[in-house]
Amino acid sequence: MGEFRTERVGRLIQEKIGALIVEGRIKDPRVHPLLSVTRVSVSRDLAYAEVYVSNCAPPGGGLSEGSDTGGLRPWGLKTGVEGLQSAAGFIQSQLALQMHIRKTPRLRFHEDLSIREGFEMVRKIEEVAARDVAAHDNIHAGKSAAQRKEFNGMGMIKKFEPLLFQVLRDAVK
Repeated sequence: MGEFRTERVGRLIQEKIGALIVEGRIKDPRVHPLLSVTRVSVSRDLAYAEVYVSNCAPPGGGLSEGSDTGGLRPWGLKTGVEGLQSAAGFIQSQLALQMHIRKTPRLRFHEDLSIREGFEMVRKIEEVAARDVAAHDNIHAGKSAAQRKEFNGMGMIKKFEPLLFQVLRDAVK
């Protein structure tokens, strides 16, 4: 029963913090509306909540490194998480006003790189697939249409499966 409660409280915290970010109620300039709360993990005693934040902004973030902002990119994920952590007291007080629980969890913000890593994984798979197609075309360049039809793309994927797994392992590291 307690597990369902922590999940419900986590979803509620995620929703409320996301609304605070989007509505611009957090006045720290490092917290950009393109930050999104991807998940919240609440401790069993509801004392702490680990809040994972991702960034939907483009990698450049609107301003480049070393510009007149003192070297900080205001839309960067690390900078945004620092801004949220500095505003944690305000966010916690807003949660206490909006949620009807006896004790509001203490918030700790973390970067969530899973979305970025997922896009990197897809990009690497597409690169391997493009090399697969190029290798297939090179192998069958001089063969007839009937011979090419006999050899389908799955055969190449099976042939390069160890390479694909190696690329995926490297992407996860």
